[in-house]
Amino acid sequence: MTPWEMVAVLAAGVAGGAINTVVGSGSLITFPTLLAVGLPPITANVSNNIGLVPGGLTGVAGYREELTGQRGRLLRLAPASVAGALAGGLLLLNLPESTFTAVVVVLIAMSCTLVVIQPRLSRALADRPKRAHGGPWLWLGALAAGAYGGYFGAGQGILLIGLMGILIDEELQRVNAAKNVLVVLVNGTAAILYALVADVDWTAVLLVAMGSMAGGFLGARVGRRLPAPVLRGVIVCIGVIAIVKLLTD
Repeated sequence: MTPWEMVAVLAAGVAGGAINTVVGSGSLITFPTLLAVGLPPITANVSNNIGLVPGGLTGVAGYREELTGQRGRLLRLAPASVAGALAGGLLLLNLPESTFTAVVVVLIAMSCTLVVIQPRLSRALADRPKRAHGGPWLWLGALAAGAYGGYFGAGQGILLIGLMGILIDEELQRVNAAKNVLVVLVNGTAAILYALVADVDWTAVLLVAMGSMAGGFLGARVGRRLPAPVLRGVIVCIGVIAIVKLLTD
């Protein structure tokens, strides 16, 4: 990477870490940036996943107040997230790169759609009857979201917020705090797997990690003040760029 490319990846890490903490889908910033500087799609995906783990940890620390009283819920959901992440990671490593490229185009499009409809979805779910712990459907949903995150992480946080918004009786900020913990478990599990057996660009990992740590901290502190429509618009634009890049390479 050239010095300017390294700066771009570092900046993308900051943005991705902040967006992951506040909304989810920060990979729609970091993943296309790694593609743009020349990394192959699977190498970009695994390097991005590992690099975003430190940002997830700072985001969790920033939301520790909202995590109070959620220990039991998270202990129930953690095995589902870890198992799903392992399944998704193994699929990524064993399917051909052409399959990954084709699937990721669809997943990015789905993630962009989720980003756009999230406010409407939240309003629609506000009056739905909910349970304290979500029951087996939330466990299965966490398993599916973990598999999605282990294969390709962009949008998994939004999926989790939607699931928990439907199934548990909890305010949005506390749901977001729980989502951050589960995403860290998914990304951390997949990161261990990738570090052991995948082709990782450790320069990219370091740059994304440094940026995401700062971004996760900033996202937890001030991210809620960002204009939501602007943030969503940026994410969708980056997602479209990623789709074009994957289809034209």
